[in-house]
Amino acid sequence: MRSGVIEAGLGTAFPDGSTDRPAYPARPLPATTETIVPGIVDALLRNRDALHSVLTRVATAEAATDELFRSMRALSGAPWELLRNSPHRLGRLATFLPSNNLLYSYVLFGVIPSLYTDEVRIRPSARVAPAAMAVHEILGPQLRGLGGGRIIMAPSSQREFLADCARSDAVVFTGQPDNGAAVAARLPADAMLLTFGSGPNPLVVGPEADPEAICRTVLDARLYNSGQDCLCTDIVLVHRSLVGEVVPRLADALSGVRVGDRRDPGTRVAPLVYPDAVEDAAGFLAAHREFTVQGGEVDVARHIVEPTLLHLPWQDAFHPPEFFSPVVCVMEYDDHGQITRWLHSPEETARGMYVQVFGEPALAGAARVSTSVVCHERITFDVEDGNKPFGGFGPRAGSVRRHGTATGRPLLLSAEAGIRAGS
Repeated sequence: MRSGVIEAGLGTAFPDGSTDRPAYPARPLPATTETIVPGIVDALLRNRDALHSVLTRVATAEAATDELFRSMRALSGAPWELLRNSPHRLGRLATFLPSNNLLYSYVLFGVIPSLYTDEVRIRPSARVAPAAMAVHEILGPQLRGLGGGRIIMAPSSQREFLADCARSDAVVFTGQPDNGAAVAARLPADAMLLTFGSGPNPLVVGPEADPEAICRTVLDARLYNSGQDCLCTDIVLVHRSLVGEVVPRLADALSGVRVGDRRDPGTRVAPLVYPDAVEDAAGFLAAHREFTVQGGEVDVARHIVEPTLLHLPWQDAFHPPEFFSPVVCVMEYDDHGQITRWLHSPEETARGMYVQVFGEPALAGAARVSTSVVCHERITFDVEDGNKPFGGFGPRAGSVRRHGTATGRPLLLSAEAGIRAGS
């Protein structure tokens, strides 16, 4: 669809049998979801090279390409999403944009909400503000030209933006849960707050998994954008019967992973964007040096964490950090009951997001284990859908707060905006 104008071309037959009409000025259709969405998708396609160039400031070329396609898919699904959820009109939405997935987040928390919000105010992460602003400078004018919602993005201090949040009907926070609690304390009682956190997203390799195929799956789950994504798995739980086959295969696969410039399409692991992620990885690897099977080197000055494999024995009390780096942490288990107990621990109940299950018959058919949503024979990136609720039921992984009460559950802004107060 190239425009919001309906015209009859020359030679078109009309009901009275004539083929031509007097020339009337073409009248644009009112701005609606059905006219805005095709226009912004077209803008994405026309500006894909410029957007890809911006995204590769913080993402690998492979991840940036995937992000472009996911953004187009989410936009294309927006009419269905809004029809299904019937969100109430919002006066103002305030969004804390995350420091990764800049285009996709701009679409999910800016463009699509603008279809049912009078004004969307976005604060880019200070870490990547120039890149985030570049995305807005490319797409913002396009959206305004289509008659879309008003989106305002500008770097600001957290204190300044909290003042905007206090005057908003809804707030989207993406970041550390403890910081989200601080934001909640500044909001009026009737404001709605959605906090998007993260979880370890464990990947279970059961006794019936295919060792060769599962190695490719683990790398896809762990190395997306060099591991810098909240959907990446932070721990791989491998049944003891397959450890002898899976661990050597993973070590061999990681040794062949290409490390280089993030703009190179052949690069799978690039220098990390966040210095603290490099430092955290260096500290963790130093503390677990005895469990290193492959890699383990960190170049702090160049922000490079070598693709690394760790092999740990089962530890009930081990709860991996969010690595945000190319670290594959394998922990072997003997019985599915260990996994179930581990997921029911207070730590994992709080941050339950997804659990990816391959070849473990004891977990077949389960929709949830504790607060974690089960992905059967699929990884998180396979099930994530921008037009459907995201995440699990762990309150630190994601929650909605209304009238002082926070509830952990999968989140979608339009669905929450469709729930009447008190429901």
